Amino acid sequence: MASSSKPEKNYDVFLSFRGADLRNNFIGHLYQALYRIGIYTFRDSEELKKGDQISPVLMKAIEESCIAIVVFSENYASSRWCLKELVKIIECKEQNNLTVLPVFYKVDPRVVRGCKNSYQRALAKHESKFGKESENVKRWKKALSDAGNLSGWHLNDG
Repeated sequence: MASSSKPEKNYDVFLSFRGADLRNNFIGHLYQALYRIGIYTFRDSEELKKGDQISPVLMKAIEESCIAIVVFSENYASSRWCLKELVKIIECKEQNNLTVLPVFYKVDPRVVRGCKNSYQRALAKHESKFGKESENVKRWKKALSDAGNLSGWHLNDG
């Protein structure tokens, strides 16, 4: 009998976040807390090796994770990498039962799902670069809407 086409799960958690916003504070603390209790977590700064092609490594890591924690911050949508990750995360949620846990860090979930405020500005910049009818931009908006509708944590300060 042929082996299953489901990817092997090499990571407990995949962290998706905007590095410039969170790498040295919230994500650092979260990663260390997960590490201390034995949860094997993919974080791009830890797992990417010099010389690796970023996109294939990230996409494979998402496929090989049991859970994705997506930390939405004010500038998350300004990163094409974050949006590409998010599309893949939502695809894996639908196709491979990836558990997605959103964290809304100093941003309201309504801003994420409705593409408002900083998300609206970021997507407008992407549209000006790729075109208003760009399939990428359409996928990014849908993924933001889908993820913004998931139950998660809304964190302000503390």
